[in-house]
Amino acid sequence: MAWTKSDGWVWVFVNVDHHTDEAWTHIARIGNRFEALQPVYDAVIDRFGGLGPDIARGIKLRHDWGSQYRSHHFTGSIAWLGIDDAAAFVGEPECNGVAERFIRTLKEQCLWAELYEDVDHLRQAVGRFTELYNSQWLIERLGHRTPREAYLAATLKDAA
Repeated sequence: MAWTKSDGWVWVFVNVDHHTDEAWTHIARIGNRFEALQPVYDAVIDRFGGLGPDIARGIKLRHDWGSQYRSHHFTGSIAWLGIDDAAAFVGEPECNGVAERFIRTLKEQCLWAELYEDVDHLRQAVGRFTELYNSQWLIERLGHRTPREAYLAATLKDAA
């Protein structure tokens, strides 16, 4: 969650590709199961061109045990997309380590760097940071490549 002057506490949802570290983010006034799905939908649309039954078959979604992620709506929606539900082990946040590392970076570089006026101001800042991260942030475990470069390299490798 993040604090804004006008709207108070708002929710920050993230989805991070474990292989490439590419991130999708969503800011919401209410932290419900519908809002939690938005970065998943954004990633599926980005990777597969749309939403549909079994379009993302073979993808696993690692998440914590928050009520949003365990709701019938959320689990049913990812099942409809063909995504395997792979909840992290209870009490072991390192199981969700790639996302946790992105969240730490997001907090240090964006969420804690400024007091945002309202949810829209925060949404714009997080969107800019996420784009900067995906296109310019060098990740050591990716061979000092950006998440987008890692994705493009993996895509070219798969096509060859």
